[in-house]
Amino acid sequence: MSAPPPEQPFAVPVPKGYRVGRWEVREAIASGAFGSVYAARRTGDGPPGLPRHAALKFLPTGTQTPRRLRHLRELAEREVGLLRRLRAPRLIRMYEALTVDDPDHPELDGATVLVLERAEGSLETLLARAPAPGSGPALLAQVCAGLHQLHHAGWLHGDLKPANVLLMRDGTVRLGDFNLAAELDGTHAYSPAFSTPDYTPPELLWSEIGEHGREIRPTADVWAFGVLAHLVLAGSLPLPGGTAEARRDAAVRYARGAEELRLSPELPRAWRDIITDCLARTHAERAAHDTASLLRRVERAAGAARSARLPRPRPHRWRRRPALVAAAFASALLGASGVHLLRDDELSYGYHHCPQRSVCFFSEQHGNGEMCGWERDDTDWLAGKETCAWTRDRPVRSVFVNMPDDGSRWGGVEYFRGRDFTPVGVDLTRDSRRTGCTSVRQQGNLAGTYAPLSHRWVDHC
Repeated sequence: MSAPPPEQPFAVPVPKGYRVGRWEVREAIASGAFGSVYAARRTGDGPPGLPRHAALKFLPTGTQTPRRLRHLRELAEREVGLLRRLRAPRLIRMYEALTVDDPDHPELDGATVLVLERAEGSLETLLARAPAPGSGPALLAQVCAGLHQLHHAGWLHGDLKPANVLLMRDGTVRLGDFNLAAELDGTHAYSPAFSTPDYTPPELLWSEIGEHGREIRPTADVWAFGVLAHLVLAGSLPLPGGTAEARRDAAVRYARGAEELRLSPELPRAWRDIITDCLARTHAERAAHDTASLLRRVERAAGAARSARLPRPRPHRWRRRPALVAAAFASALLGASGVHLLRDDELSYGYHHCPQRSVCFFSEQHGNGEMCGWERDDTDWLAGKETCAWTRDRPVRSVFVNMPDDGSRWGGVEYFRGRDFTPVGVDLTRDSRRTGCTSVRQQGNLAGTYAPLSHRWVDHC
């Protein structure tokens, strides 16, 4: 893949020759709104299976505003979590995830780096050279297989488009860029309010953004596949308009019955039927065509071999997750144990276990796992008034400051990797001199690399 033109801004500029772990950055490959990808070569020995050449995806998580920092951390955690769980042939492989620890380069310090399988190009670059390529049907069959693997595992892609369909050296396809991927919670998932308008279904163009993000369903990926299929097979988008804004307005009119699809007359009947079903006006109409049934139709239309049946999802097994919750404050804080039941494959939020007027730290994302909560400062989590034993060898992965908005003077809680509110290690180089700070009534996931050992309430973050 050739490097982008010099004038293209990079979300994370990284100089050639920069070292991250055992990897040396080489030429630039691509950049998006939330990350930049560089070619890299391994400079030292590695475990079996680690390639000599890879792609490094830099996700900025260091020197950003608090709100953007929190969002970028969540995007990084989502992609790392998905790639570590799914290593299927149609999904780009991740070899390791690293965190840059480089105070001398504040623009890179704290960035998450994903070491990924190296692709030769993308569908976007292929279509730029050859609209409606002859290999289009076969490529679409592989894209659909990748979507089915994701959905079967309980995940949505959330941003399917040509730039995120990667072409490998052997001519096969991998789906990549899972920044906006979301794990299903029943029939829905929650994703950040970002996507590419041309590939976004009409109902999401005006959807409201809730506490956990935008509600998204598998039919959003089905719509995106329909748009992608028309572009690959016909060389054009299925809705009229010379700009993305004009096509977005056309999609809204189409959903209301005031606009029609502009499908190419050159489409074979089987493909026309597939694309029409994918681009049905409403979610309810598209829901009749899941990726399992869609894949069989696409493989028949493409003349491709039928994919092997995926293994059945694991049965739902319930497990106990202990939680330490803060009880009433008397002369000291007393711990009480609790139980939170979750299915292994269910995405749930456990922040409600945090008592009012407390700050709670959790061992897992989304307020799950073990919890320690305090109503006041604590200078030493391991030997203070209330101990939090699991933080001895595990990082904090989520936090909730459950202080009601009742005129209290406290505006947030700051936390430190050292005891007695003392920063340690790289924290000493940061202006804030603390690991982090969360405002009252705020909850969210942390980077998963910090291990706080003390905290104190402050009037503002």
